[in-house]
Amino acid sequence: MLDRTVKIYVAGHRGLVGSAIWNNLKQRGYDNLVGYSHEELDLLDSVAVKRFFDEERPDVVVLAAAHVGGIMANLQYRADFIYKNLQIQQNVIGESFRHGVKKLLFLGSTCIYPCETRQPMCEDSLLSSPLEYTNEPYAIAKIAGLKMCESFNIQYGTNYIAVMPTNLYGPNDNFHLENSHVLPAIIRKIYLAKCLSEGDWNAVRNDINFRPVEGINGDNSDEDILVRLAKFGITPDAVTLWGSGTPMREFLWSEDMADASVYVLLNVDFKDTYASTLKDIRNSHINVGTGKELSIKDVAGKVIREIGFKGELCWDTSKPDGTLRKLTDVTKLHNLGWHHKVEIDEGIHRLYQWYLEGLQSLNMPEKR
Repeated sequence: MLDRTVKIYVAGHRGLVGSAIWNNLKQRGYDNLVGYSHEELDLLDSVAVKRFFDEERPDVVVLAAAHVGGIMANLQYRADFIYKNLQIQQNVIGESFRHGVKKLLFLGSTCIYPCETRQPMCEDSLLSSPLEYTNEPYAIAKIAGLKMCESFNIQYGTNYIAVMPTNLYGPNDNFHLENSHVLPAIIRKIYLAKCLSEGDWNAVRNDINFRPVEGINGDNSDEDILVRLAKFGITPDAVTLWGSGTPMREFLWSEDMADASVYVLLNVDFKDTYASTLKDIRNSHINVGTGKELSIKDVAGKVIREIGFKGELCWDTSKPDGTLRKLTDVTKLHNLGWHHKVEIDEGIHRLYQWYLEGLQSLNMPEKR
C-alpha cells in the first residue's frame, strides 16, 4: 500500500481513463496529485517532459495519456496512432526511470491481442498470431509500452505494472460522431435521432453547439443540419450504424476500470504478475474487464430502450465490423482480488444521464 503523502502524476488526467483514476485516488485519500493539460505539457515533447520530471519529481506515475479513436480514425490516421503513442510512452516511461519513480502504472488496451486468438483472451495470447488490421498501429504501440515496462522490471528491478482494460465507457467519454468509440457514438446518434423525430430543434441545436459536427453548429439552417447528420446515419425515422451489428464486445464502466487500476497500483507488485516458477518472464500485464460480452446489435437495442427512440435501426454492412469477438479472460485479475461492479444496463443509464446533464448545464443561468 502506498503512503497517502506520495506525489502521484496522472498523465492524461482529463480524459476518460485518467479522470476516473484521478477521482478514485482522491476518494481513497490521495491528495498529492499532479496533472497537466496538453496545453500545459505536450507529452510528445521530450524536452518538456524531462523538464516536468526535473521540477515535479513525482514518486508514482500513472500513464493514462494516449492518442485514441474509433475504427475510422484508426484506419485514416495510422501513422499518428503508432508514432504519437510510442513517443508518449518513450518520454514518460524513460523519464520515470531516469528520475527513480517508485512505481508506474501503464494503461493499455485489449486491442493488443490477435484478431483470431482463442476466446476469452488470456494474457498469454499476446503475440500468438496477427493483429486486427484496423487498429494494428495502435496495438503495436501499446504492446511496445507493456514490453518496455516488463523489460525495465526484469533488467533494472523497477516496479512498473501494465493493465489492459477492455472497451471502456463512462463520464468524460468522447461523443464525437466520427472519432468516438462505439457506445458513446450509439448514444449520441440515437439521442439526436429521437430529438429530430420529436421535432425538438432546440435540443438538436443545443447538442451540436456543444459538440459541432464537421463545422456545423446550432447557427446553421435546419436543412444544413439534417444533411450533415444524415451523413452519420442520423435521421428522424432511422439510425444507421456501421457494420453488421454481429461483433461481440465486452464493456467496462470507466469508474470500475479506475477502481481496478488503483487497486492494482496500491496492492500489486511486478512479482505478483507472473508465476515464480517461470524461467522466461513474459506477458506479466493484467487484463481488466468483466469477462462478459454481448453483440453490438444488443447494445444498440439497450440504448434505444433507454432513450426511447421509436424509429428504425439500420446497419451499413459496407463499413468494417472490426474484430468479431474480443472477450477478456480476467482470471488473473480475479485471483489478485478485484471484480467489476457495474453491469451494462446500469452503465448505459448512467452514461446517458451524464450526457443529458452536460447538455442541460449549458442552459443554466450563470450565478452572479
